[in-house]
Formats: sequence, structure tokens, C-alpha cells
Amino acid sequence: MNHRLSLAALLLLVSASVFADDNATQQEPIIVTATRTAQTADETLASVTVITRDQIDHSQAQSVQDLLVGVPGLEISNSGGPGKATSVFLRGTNSDHVLVLIDGVKVGSATLGTTAFENIPVAQIDRIEIVRGPRSSLYGSEAIGGVIQIFTRHGGGPLTPYFSLGGGTYKTYQGAAGVSGGDDHGWFSANLSGINTSGFNACNGPGGCFTVEPDKDGYRNVSGALRAGYRFDNGADVDAHWLRAKGFNKYDGSFSNEAQPVQDVLGGRVGFSPTAPWRVSLAAGRSRDNSDDFLNGAFVDRFNTRRDSVSLQNDINFASAHLVTLGLDYQNDHIDSTTTYTVTSRDDKGIFVQYQGTFGMQDLQASLRRDANAQFGGYTTGGLAWGHTFSNQLRLTSSYGTAFKAPTFNELYYPGFGNPALKPEDSQSAELGLSGKYGLGHWSVNVYQTDINRLIGFDANFNPVNIDSARLRGLEAVVATRFLGCELNTNLTLLDPENRSDGANHSNILPRRAKQQLRIDLDRSLGRYRFGTTLFAAGKRYDDLANTQPLAGYATVDLRAEYAFTPDWSLQTRVGNLFDRNYETAAFFNQAGRALYVTLRYQPTRTPTHGGNNQ
Repeated sequence: MNHRLSLAALLLLVSASVFADDNATQQEPIIVTATRTAQTADETLASVTVITRDQIDHSQAQSVQDLLVGVPGLEISNSGGPGKATSVFLRGTNSDHVLVLIDGVKVGSATLGTTAFENIPVAQIDRIEIVRGPRSSLYGSEAIGGVIQIFTRHGGGPLTPYFSLGGGTYKTYQGAAGVSGGDDHGWFSANLSGINTSGFNACNGPGGCFTVEPDKDGYRNVSGALRAGYRFDNGADVDAHWLRAKGFNKYDGSFSNEAQPVQDVLGGRVGFSPTAPWRVSLAAGRSRDNSDDFLNGAFVDRFNTRRDSVSLQNDINFASAHLVTLGLDYQNDHIDSTTTYTVTSRDDKGIFVQYQGTFGMQDLQASLRRDANAQFGGYTTGGLAWGHTFSNQLRLTSSYGTAFKAPTFNELYYPGFGNPALKPEDSQSAELGLSGKYGLGHWSVNVYQTDINRLIGFDANFNPVNIDSARLRGLEAVVATRFLGCELNTNLTLLDPENRSDGANHSNILPRRAKQQLRIDLDRSLGRYRFGTTLFAAGKRYDDLANTQPLAGYATVDLRAEYAFTPDWSLQTRVGNLFDRNYETAAFFNQAGRALYVTLRYQPTRTPTHGGNNQ
């Protein structure tokens, strides 16, 4: 992985510390996803990234894809613009090897095994937590590459409305409005948002979409969210939340070229303490991933999937530096489709235990989980992490974990294709990290290796079988600092995603994974003005297992500016892909060219909100 891009980025990472301000400190965000318990980002032994609401507003992101591009260890593949199929590869693992939660509720399609990130509305998000590395020992199936948890707006504080209205290139119009409030006991938030764009031609077919449709492929999405909670005098609390997003998507395809997707997430949680050191949380939720598909307006098929989940979690403190977590999880996946599946429902029950302890300068975390799945039987996973703090500025961490991924309903039961004898994919991961702080800045370097066995591939008859394997080696380097009044955030990802399967593809690069990624964000505030730029660069990839379809490396530059003409009102503008770079993240599928967007935003000064769910 010795490349000029990598060398230049490493030099930038090192040189950034020279300009750091040593006379101030940063407030660390709270993380709940890494351990299912609340801790600050610098306390966790996992490699994490947090994207806050303030960062979302300043970035002027149009989609979740915009937010995730360039996150350390994460790569995006998109099939033709807004609303089109978007795949997330975390640390080089497959797109169905990342577990996605919304407010603690598991989401995603039971048939495809992936989450429709393209249909999740940005306006409803309060923050996103990305945890890299295996987490099956806490969450069960899917968390081979890691976990992404999205938290919706929570509420709290004085009664506060917000509003935004914008538009731009590709006849894009969007708006959002909401109100939140609360007091020392209760909190609530209610929000609505919508986006409509005429888009651009999604596919250069027929290679990628098996048709030629040189038209504009538009997208619209209307969403709403509600959340409310109450904390009683005895410390007990309740919280309920609901998110719904309904879209209409046009794309290029020979079997269907229109879809009406719906994302629904409904959940609730109650927490109380039977005794001072013991905290009990009971959570339940339902998520739905629905899609009606059409060809030129004529109905073709329907794929509706539902996930019901219940979790009971007990957190027991032994002194101030030792915490034991015991939990039970239940999950049911169900399909309602015009396609006939021989099995349409399955259950999974899990029991887990976790220990977190501090011994002077040493931190230890150990976890163990047993899952019982109605289709594949029992599976055990575990994790062990250790950290040593040399000083307030330097910390060394190491970890080892196993994970697994249950086959999807399509892989198991799709008519004429599925193989009900499939076994879960499994992995073993080891990681070593070093991190430090300096005044207003911090840096980290993490290296890891993940070996995945029994990967689901295809035999000579194109039937899914457990025949593949992969070895993923990577490095992630991050620097965040301030100098000369500027905020600089830089990260570099180096990845060696090697196919270890027998046969002609042995030692090839896994599809749609770049070996190098670099992102640099530079922002500066000048009174009422704020200016920023983002450079993102990705190396060459391949679109196929045989490595015969190359995807060229590319770099894009975005510009953004905003003017606060009052403390609460601001006018924002963003230029995406400034140099009109032509590139693909999936073969034959176009990406947006140069685009200009303008947004009028009313956002009163945010007040601190209650922490997120423990789930």
C-alpha cells in the first residue's frame, strides 16, 4: 500500500499537529453504540466516528450518502444519484455485513440483507454513530464490519421551532420544519421534511442496467418523525419514537424502472433502577422496509419486509470503574411479497454478557453472546479489548473479536435461486490502535485484519453456496485540529481487500473497494460568515470479482459558505463537484456533476439534549 497519495496524506496528518492550539480542550461526544452503554468517545476502546446535527447543518448535506462519504474505513457505492440503490462497505466487508440501527431498532431488508440508506431523510437525524470492527458479541448477526446507528431528533429544552427551505441544480427543491421542547422531566420533538429532484440519467446502459433509457431519473421523498419521553422523580424514564419516509424513485431497468419505497421505524423504551447500582432497560421496536415496483407505471411486484425486536438489558455497577451488562434479545423477520418464498418468517434469540473495567491506567472490555436462530441453529461470538493510557495525551488499544452473518431470505429461499442449506458467514478480526490529544486537536491511527470464512458465493449453476473467503487488511489515520482560526479534519484510509477464495479470482481485489481514500475538510469562521471546502479522493477499484471491469480513481472538491444575518437565521450555499468530475462508484451508473444548492435556514441556538437510548 505504498502510493503517492498515501505518502502525501500521511505528511499532511503529521504536519497538522505543528499548528495545534495547546491552550484549549474539546468536549467529547457521548457514544452508546460501541458497548450498548453510554461513554465518551475517548473512553471507548472501539474505533468510532460521530456526526452531530451541527456538523450536518454546516455540511449542507443533501443525503445520508453525502454524510458518509469519506468517513474513515467506509466506502459508498451508488447506482445513479439521489434515491438510487446505495451500498455501504465498512472496512472492506460486504454491504450486508454492517448492522444498521435507528434509535436502537434494527432496520434493513430481510430479503436483500441491506439498508436503504438512500431513503433515510437527513432532516430527521440528530446524530450518527459509526463503530468500526466486529460487534456480533453484542448485537448478533450482520455486525462483521461494524455498526451504524442513526438517532432522530430528540427534543428537550425551551420550545424551539426550526425551518429550512432550499433548492438547486437538477430542479431540486427541499424543505424541513419542526418543533421541539421540554423541561427537566419531559421532552418531545416533531418534524416534517421533503425533497424533490428531477435528477439525471442514472445509467449509461445496457451494461449495468440491461436497458437503454436516456431520460432523467427523478426522486422524491416525504418524511415525518415524532419522539417524546418523560423522566420520573424516582429516576425511571420512558421514551417513544416514530419515523416514516415515503418515496417515489425512477431508475433505469429492464424488469422495473419505478419504485415506491417506504421506511417505517417505531419503537419505545422504559428504564428504571431496582437498586442504586442496577439499571434495567426494556426496549421494543418494529421496522418495515417496503417497496412496490413498476415498469413504466404498470405494477410488477411487491417486497415488504418487517423486523420486530425486543431487548432486555441489565447494567450493574460494581464500584465506579466496573460495569457488567447482561441482556436478552429477540428478533423476528417476516416477508410479505408477491414473490412466493417457501419460508416467510424466522426468529432469532440472543443472550449476551459484557464486562467493562478500569484498573488504574488499564481498561478492559470482554463480551460473549449466544444466538439461536430458527434457520441455522446456534452460534457463539466473543470480543476482547484492552487499552493502556500512557498519559492524558497518548493511548494504546488492542482488540480481537468474532462475528457472523446469517444468510438472507433471498439467499435461502428465493424461488429457483435460494439454498436453504447455507451456513452463516463468520469472521475473526484483530486491531491495534494508537491515539493522542493536543489542545484543540486529536489524532489516531488504527490497523486491523479481518478474515472472513464461508462467504456466500455462487457455484457453476449460479446457486448460492458457502465457498468464498476474504482477508481484509487496513489502516485508518485521523487528525482533527485548529490552526490560524481554521478547523482542519483529515482522514486517510488504506485497504487491502483480498479475495482468498480458490479458483481464478484468488488474490483479486473485492469489487467496488478502493485501496486508498482521503478526505480533507477545512472550515473558517469570520464573524457572521463561515466558509469551507472538502477534498475527497478515492483510488482505482474494480466492479467485478474477476477484476476485468476497472473503475478509475477520482477526486472531487466541494465548496460551502453561509452567512448568519441574525443569530438564528442563515443563508447557505454549496457547490458540489466543483470541477465537474465525471466518475462512477458502480460501473455504468452516473454520478452528479457540478451542482449548486442554496438553503435558507432558521435554527435557534441548540440546547443540550438528553442522551440517546442504551440500545
